[in-house]
Amino acid sequence: MSDLQNDVSPPRTPAPSPAVRHIDKSSRRALFASWLGWTFDGFETYALVLVGPTAVMAVGTQAQLADLPTYVSGLLAATLAGWALGGILAGFAADRLGRRRTLILSILWYALFTGLTALAPDYWWLLTLRFITGMGLGAEWGSATALIGELWPDRSRGRAAAVLQSGFGVGAVIAALAWYLLEPVGDNAWRYLFLIGTLPALIVLYVRRAVRDPEMWTSVRDRRRKAKAAQEAGNTVAAADRELLRSPFTAVFSHARLRRRGLRLLVLTVVSVIGLYAVSAWIPAYTAQLAKDTGETGTRWGANAGLVFNGASVPGYLLLGYLADRWGRKPTMLLYYSVSAAVVPVFFFAVHTPQAALAVAAVAGFFILGQFAWMPIYMPELFPTSGRATAISAVFNSARIAGALVTLGTGMLISLLGGITAAATVVGVVMYVIAIATVWFVGPETRGQPLPR
Repeated sequence: MSDLQNDVSPPRTPAPSPAVRHIDKSSRRALFASWLGWTFDGFETYALVLVGPTAVMAVGTQAQLADLPTYVSGLLAATLAGWALGGILAGFAADRLGRRRTLILSILWYALFTGLTALAPDYWWLLTLRFITGMGLGAEWGSATALIGELWPDRSRGRAAAVLQSGFGVGAVIAALAWYLLEPVGDNAWRYLFLIGTLPALIVLYVRRAVRDPEMWTSVRDRRRKAKAAQEAGNTVAAADRELLRSPFTAVFSHARLRRRGLRLLVLTVVSVIGLYAVSAWIPAYTAQLAKDTGETGTRWGANAGLVFNGASVPGYLLLGYLADRWGRKPTMLLYYSVSAAVVPVFFFAVHTPQAALAVAAVAGFFILGQFAWMPIYMPELFPTSGRATAISAVFNSARIAGALVTLGTGMLISLLGGITAAATVVGVVMYVIAIATVWFVGPETRGQPLPR
């Protein structure tokens, strides 16, 4: 299959990294636009974590308030489920309609429904709008990741993708700061926070003017159009071009090697998601409890731990991209998963003061969140252009279903394992050990190599 010809090419030593000025203006603009979109994804996702209880208390019934954690978890799960569905559908759209057009539609979608979330009159409207908003949030990643992967040079693609991923951490920090300023406003503060989420609509004006589809994708689109015209005219179509007329999902995953690769990537992504949700949800709560035990204000310490955890992810993303381009994708992934496995028991069993908790939370955020940067770097390098967005979106977003299930089952897990510390540690360590074992077999090392065409 011609689309896979680069998939088996031998590793090459990458050329020295160029200065930023050697990257063409279109590539820089695409990265900036995609980064802005992913930043607001991070803002919107963490905003719900911050205001979920407040929002449910504002619109919920007495029965719902009596079981507040369950209904807050429901909002988070609905967002993740919508994220999974929207992301998978958008991957297909990005391969057929184009990276740029899908990016525009996804940003408009989640900006619109985030604004409508601010107007929710009751819990069930809030739940529905969160699901629909999640579809737009999930749709943005695949198109942006494919866009950056196909525009940036082989030798610096890892760093560019890491910059893209860093937007999520920046958005979470902005959400935390915005909530810090808005919370004193009153009962409608949570609605104002969601209204801020309408601002990404302005990004579309920039994307329409400054971003173009990569030549790598447009050449495949043109081949597909010619093949379709030839087929309709009754002419012979080459086997490689017939592949382009199939569904992108079928064209990619009908090949056994790519199917195995996709399944192994899914395992890695799922364990990252489960590890994150099993650990990150309890870092603020555990820090708050330590503060209370020492006679300090637990709420403020817990909020600070969450902010530090998310803020530390930004340099974590960026370092992973740098190391992935210098050392290789797989050695860097192994480093991040290994430190993640080590830091979880340290945080929950060796930390006894809130001050120490903040320091270790920074290390945890650096590696546990930072590890997600391998996904926009490595995944696009393992699939051909005709189905790249479909494949990476299917893998990345299907893992959100696991995240939704973990979110709903957190309370049961804590009861089963006897407390927050035991539950978070057991789940986190087990997940990261699985990841370490899987990295060896997931696919070839791709540092400095061209994307499969």
